[in-house]
Amino acid sequence: MPDTGVIPIIVPAPASRVARRISARRFSTLLRRILLVNLLPLALLLAALLYLDQYQNGLLSAEVTTLREQARIYAGALGETTVHEDDADKPRLVPEQARPLLRRLTEPTPSAQARLYAPDGQLIADSRVREGNAGAVTTEPLPPAVDRGRVLGAIAHAYDSVLVWLPHGGEGPTLDTGPSAAGPEWQPDVREELRLTGADQNREMPAYIRRTGDDRLLVTVSEPVVTNRHTVGIILLTREAREVDDSLFAVRISILALFTLALGLTVMLSWYLSLTIARPLLRLAVAAEQMREGRGRSGTVPAGLLERGDEIGTLANALSESATALWRRMDAIEQFAADVAHEIKNPLTSIRSAIETSIRIDDAAKQRRLLAIIAEDVARLDRLISDISDASRIDAELSRVATMPVDVAPILATLAEINEATRDDDEPRIDLVPPEGRCVVQGVEGRLVQVLRNLIGNAQSFSPPNGAIRLAAREAGPMVEISVEDEGPGIPDAKLEHIFDRFYSERPQGEHFGQHSGLGLSISRQIVEALKGRISAENRRDAAGHVVGAHFVVRLPKAA
Repeated sequence: MPDTGVIPIIVPAPASRVARRISARRFSTLLRRILLVNLLPLALLLAALLYLDQYQNGLLSAEVTTLREQARIYAGALGETTVHEDDADKPRLVPEQARPLLRRLTEPTPSAQARLYAPDGQLIADSRVREGNAGAVTTEPLPPAVDRGRVLGAIAHAYDSVLVWLPHGGEGPTLDTGPSAAGPEWQPDVREELRLTGADQNREMPAYIRRTGDDRLLVTVSEPVVTNRHTVGIILLTREAREVDDSLFAVRISILALFTLALGLTVMLSWYLSLTIARPLLRLAVAAEQMREGRGRSGTVPAGLLERGDEIGTLANALSESATALWRRMDAIEQFAADVAHEIKNPLTSIRSAIETSIRIDDAAKQRRLLAIIAEDVARLDRLISDISDASRIDAELSRVATMPVDVAPILATLAEINEATRDDDEPRIDLVPPEGRCVVQGVEGRLVQVLRNLIGNAQSFSPPNGAIRLAAREAGPMVEISVEDEGPGIPDAKLEHIFDRFYSERPQGEHFGQHSGLGLSISRQIVEALKGRISAENRRDAAGHVVGAHFVVRLPKAA
């Protein structure tokens, strides 16, 4: 790309565009997932209910039992009234008597068809065949199949087609929907049936259940016609099991109606969940996007979400508090940068002025004085940069280092021993008060030592010669209080709230300027607050109300 000298500026997308982009990308996905989770159990329940395998087996078993009993009655009636012995004293069926009797037996059951066969497999009588005048023979068809309409019929057909591929557990009749069940004229192998019956007259022949091409459910049973222990024929009784189909159809329709109702409720509930869960999350995502783009310091999270008493409200409040803390941290960084620039600018200005002055003068003594000022300012800059570097990395360091139980008593004793071993005769001494109770805090030992050294060093600066600095620690409920008291002039009442500010320096009279950066107490407060504690300062007063020293208190949470 050619250099045009123009600096490109990236303008954040408007909040409304951000919201639309997030909503278009996420809302439909969340809604689909909610619908899937809610519909999956419902679909499984529907499949289980529509299966109805055991219910159908029970209905078919009852139909087979009823039809078999009816066939036995027919066989008994035919065996008692239509059998005669021939010249060889062998019983046989008389077709002329069997045909009208078979028709009369089946008249009460219009949906049934009975066929009577001789032992050699020849058809003797058919309840659907009638002989008219002049020997005319007519065959009456079975009643037409029930027409349930195109839609309901398609549902029933699809159900039966799926049912074929499903596993059938337990015992029960087998439903045949294959090519052999193409029409109502189908019949089993009569000769094989007669052979098995002749071998064992007590043997119960299996029932044949089939679904025809015109959606008829037909049940066929066979019973031998026996006279004096002789099998003289076999009767095949076929009936359309419309009651079974009607019962199953009614159950399926009821299930589908309930499923439709449940589906509607599920969709509405899913939409409600999307409005109460998914959409608030998207609104929080939009708020986070606006925070990332720096739009506004407060009010980014919708007030309605902050007032919710559920997990969404907890998340919204956490996001709002995080945003507030982030803006506070950014303000602190901005103020810190401004303070650093101001504090560094002073010695740099002094150095520049000294250099410019030394160039213009020839007096060697004055030049040495100016060089001494430059050296002091350089030392001041070095001390200031070191303290600034320490202050800038405290938060990052404490966020990475895990806190652990720290016993305060050995630390105070060690600091007191070091002071006693290194102090001059006229310097303040440290009086250690034995800690009261178990003073173990949750913190970082190195940083806690730094806080105490800062407070002791501050007390030494303000204490009179041969003064006393009192160190003490005690339990205070869930906290441990560590106090440092001196006998100095105290703190101006108007400055009690500002002594912990960065670069604030309230030094004793006579101390050479530039010996302190004004960050010691600020760093101490930064460390204590990072350890979930508090630090405060107040003046000590005598009975007359006069200030007799300063009192600093560090409160840290006790270790568990």
